[in-house]
Amino acid sequence: MVRTAGAGATAGPTLAVVAREAGVSVPTASKVVNGREDVAPETRRRVTEALDRLGYVRRPRFDTSRAPGLVDLVVHALDASWSGAVLRGAERAAREAGLDLVVSAALPRSGGDRPERDWLDRLTVRGSAGVLLGLAELTDSQYTWLEQHGIPYVVIDPVLEPPPGTVSVGAANWQGGVSAAEHLLALGHERIAVVAGHSGTPCSAARVAGYRSALTSAGLENRPEYVVHAGFDPALARRRTQELLELPEPPTALFVCSDRMALGVYDALAERGLSVPHDISVIGFDDLPESRWTAPPLTTVRQPVAEMAATALRLLVRMMDGDRPESTRTELSTTLVERASTAPPSG
Repeated sequence: MVRTAGAGATAGPTLAVVAREAGVSVPTASKVVNGREDVAPETRRRVTEALDRLGYVRRPRFDTSRAPGLVDLVVHALDASWSGAVLRGAERAAREAGLDLVVSAALPRSGGDRPERDWLDRLTVRGSAGVLLGLAELTDSQYTWLEQHGIPYVVIDPVLEPPPGTVSVGAANWQGGVSAAEHLLALGHERIAVVAGHSGTPCSAARVAGYRSALTSAGLENRPEYVVHAGFDPALARRRTQELLELPEPPTALFVCSDRMALGVYDALAERGLSVPHDISVIGFDDLPESRWTAPPLTTVRQPVAEMAATALRLLVRMMDGDRPESTRTELSTTLVERASTAPPSG
């Protein structure tokens, strides 16, 4: 459902207050808010940080019906396989709906994970009728901005829990974790470790919970030392794998909660002279193109990313027409894709 600020909402800080906080003139702050390009990068940074810090909400100066055929797709980066799959699915559904799609990369601030808000200002100038969000993380003030401007939005595969009532589309992560663990159990593995993403994030927690459920159903102990977190970072996954290999009873199989992290896992195993799958089996999650290029090709749980984006676009079209979805959360099924990286334990 689209949430908008009520008529009695508390007024936020004025542009003059923002300008004073950032140490700039009001006209300069206005240029940043309105997406003008003729502002120095350092000045833009100070103003955007002040906007976020003070919770400034720009009052809409356009009717969203001004550009009813235009929607924005905002992703964390444009050079990742995941973003490419999102773009393919969203573009296909947009074309079917007769919509034009504008793609933006909401790059993180230097030294942080939170995205800049420049894309919000550009969105204001364009007057887009809706937004698809494929971001790792939004700030509370950015969600508030969209709500108070009355712009419908749908989140694709949220890494962090979005605000209550947010419409989102994702994969059946719990069932995917079950499928991965059950595949390894069926091969005869009992010492199965998991290299998870961010600790406590919904998608990662669900995959780990599915893994644990499968082990419990098989009558096996859930060993805390067999669950490590690597934040979806291949380099950190490499280090966490090295730590697992140092355990008194190292695992014979690894469930890695993303294909990108599996690349780091492969590196760690190669450094130890271990062969996949003869010495240790590896299963990933996503079925990105990288999973087919590894040696050996990676067994993985397919997350239907393109289909998720297409579904999100169709939900967004309904919201733009004023139709509230029956459920705020839509989950699409995952599928186990068997390749050559898993086999029965050698010992």
